[in-house]
Amino acid sequence: MQNDACTHPYGRRQFIRTVISGAAAGVGAQAGITFVAPKNLNAQTNLSPNAALQELIAGNQRFAANQLTSIEHDLVVLKEHNVDKQQPFAAVLACADSRVPVELIFDQTIGHIFVTRVAGNVATSEIIASLEYGVAVLGVKAILVLGHTSCGAVKASMTTGNVPGQISLLYARLQQAVQQSNGDLNKAIEANAKIQADLLRTASTVIRDAIKDNQLKVASAVYNLATGKVTLS
Repeated sequence: MQNDACTHPYGRRQFIRTVISGAAAGVGAQAGITFVAPKNLNAQTNLSPNAALQELIAGNQRFAANQLTSIEHDLVVLKEHNVDKQQPFAAVLACADSRVPVELIFDQTIGHIFVTRVAGNVATSEIIASLEYGVAVLGVKAILVLGHTSCGAVKASMTTGNVPGQISLLYARLQQAVQQSNGDLNKAIEANAKIQADLLRTASTVIRDAIKDNQLKVASAVYNLATGKVTLS
C-alpha cells in the first residue's frame, strides 16, 4: 500500500488536512472534547447566535488541547475570499494585552472574527460604534467580551499610584468592577467583563434590537493565560 501524499486521490494538500483533522479528532475523543470541523466559509453568518458562541468555545477547546485546525486553511484562498467582503460569524471585545491573540485562542483565521481591542476590554463609544458596525453591516451573530487573568489595566485601577499620560482615563470605566471585587483581582476581572457586556446590551440600540430579534447573543468570559482556556462568566 502506498502512503505517499503525492499519490493520494485528493492531492497532497487535502491529504495533509485529512491527517491533521484525524489526529485532532482522535486526541479530542481521548480527552472528552468535541471538536468542530472548520465551517463552510460561505455560510458563516448562517449560524444562530448560540451556535456562533459555541463555535468560539469549541475553537478554544482545540487551542487549549494544542490541536488547532485553523492551520489547515489555505491563506491565499482566504485572502482572496475576503478581498471584497467579510462575513465574520462573531465579534470579540478583548484587552490590548499582547498575551491575548484573539484569533489564535479561538482557533479561527482570516475573516472569521471581528475584533475590537482596548486596554481593560472596556466598552468605549468608539468600541460600541465598531461593534454596531459588526452587527448591523457584517451580521455577526455573537459578541464576546473577553477579560483575561493578570490584566494590568484592571490591576492598575485597583491601586492609587500615579501613572503617566492618559492611562488613568481607563480607571473610571473600571471602577464599578473594582468596587464589586473586594480587593480580589480575579473577581474584578470577571466582574469587568460582565459589566462591559451588560453595557453593550443596554447602551446600544443596534445591539439591543438585534438581541430582541434573536439575531445576536452577547456574552462575557475570562481567558486564563496559564491554561489557555476561556471560561464563560
